Parts: sequence; structure tokens; C-alpha cells
Amino acid sequence: MLSYQHAYHAGNPADVHKHFALAEVLRLLTVKDRGVSYLETHAGRGLYDLSSEEAQKTGEAAEGITLVPSTDDIAFFKALAAVRAEYGDTAYPGSPMVAAKLLRPQDRMVFIERHPQEHAALRRAMKRSGAEIHHRDAFEGARAVVPLNPRRGLVLIDPPYEVKTDYADTGKLAADLRRRWPEAAVMVWYPILRAGRHTELLAATEEPDRIVHEVTFDLKGGQGMTGSGLLLLGAPYGTDAALEKVMAASASILRALS
Repeated sequence: MLSYQHAYHAGNPADVHKHFALAEVLRLLTVKDRGVSYLETHAGRGLYDLSSEEAQKTGEAAEGITLVPSTDDIAFFKALAAVRAEYGDTAYPGSPMVAAKLLRPQDRMVFIERHPQEHAALRRAMKRSGAEIHHRDAFEGARAVVPLNPRRGLVLIDPPYEVKTDYADTGKLAADLRRRWPEAAVMVWYPILRAGRHTELLAATEEPDRIVHEVTFDLKGGQGMTGSGLLLLGAPYGTDAALEKVMAASASILRALS
């Protein structure tokens, strides 16, 4: 299935959780001068317009990023400011654009996107970024391209979860990429739904030092997704404190899942 398009959901509370955390982990990885590699397995289009017909149809950004006050303490807002200076006040960066605005010339970016329209839009958005962009299946492509050089890096796995098997397959992919590329951290985003299928994903990753960070929020009156989860394997030192900072900055919409 290739029906999912994130333009309907850009800037919602789950995006705030994911993008704030991603930006903080990238900040930790780039403290030192040496280059890092960044890989996304399901990149999407990279750039969204919150005034678009799709975004306005759901209004999810109005329950997400619009409610979060900007602060210099959160690296995401540096990326957001850079994107809006270039593309206008209603622009919103997807994770590829967040990375492009926060990474440095010595760093490497590799994006994988299978959806034809999303891939074409990603190429347009990232044409000046120097990123390598692949049009292929993520579960095959990610295994094929790792390990990357520079060897220190980060993988973001963020599938649409259109089919039930995506949960277990994503957990297996995360564990496999860690084995193939042990110098890299792996971050997995997953939705929290009443069916609880994300437990299949977590069951496939047994690293003792893994970080599981889950939040809950109100979206569309509690219909559909009720929360957002992040699984981090091999996370850099300081990630726990960075996630606490994310929660403090987004307290207006996100609550820790007890």
C-alpha cells in the first residue's frame, strides 16, 4: 500500500514529539567537529505548507506546533526559523528538512522514499541539500546501504504503518540495522493506538540500554491516534536529559504516558 501522505498530518502533536527529539539527538551528535551520517528510511516529502488544502482539511497543526511557544532551548526551532525564512511563514519542515538545516557540510544525508509523488516532492525540496535520495523500498534499501561513512551516525525509521505487519517488521529492521551498523544510533517513531500493536515492535528490540519515550495528547477529540512513541537504540550520551527538555518545551500539548 502506498496511500499515506503526511501532508494531512504535518505539524500535529506526534510531529512535535518526533521532530523536537530528532533535532536534539542531532545536536548531541554534532557537538564534535567530525562528520556524521544520517539515514532516513521513510523520508516523505521533506517540506510542508500548513496553509495547504491537505493541512487545512484536518487542522492537526492547530492542535500541535501552533500551540507550542518557540524557545531557543530547542534545536527544532532553529530549523523551523531557517525554513520559514526561505519558504514563508506557513512552511513546516519534515524530518529531512530538519536534518538539512541542522547538519553541517562535513555530514552526510541519505533519504529513502518509495511513494512516487512523495519521492518527487522530496527531490524538489532537497535539491540544494547535497543529500542522496533513493526511490526504493525502505526495508530492502536501508539494509542495502548501511553502514555509511562517516561511521558515526543516526537512522530514523518512521514508516506509515499502513499494514499490521509494519510494526513487527520495523522492530526487526531497527535491530538488524544496529547489528549491521553498530556505530549508529537508531530512532524509531511509532503511533500509539488503542489496538496496541506497537508492542510487537518493541518486542523485536531487546537492547538493555534502549530508551522508550512515549507521550499522550488530545487530537481530534481522542479519535484515532492517542499518543506517540520513540524507541532509541544506541542513543548518544545526554539523550535522556534532551528528552526531558523536549517535554518541558512541549508541555502545552504533550504529557508523559504513565
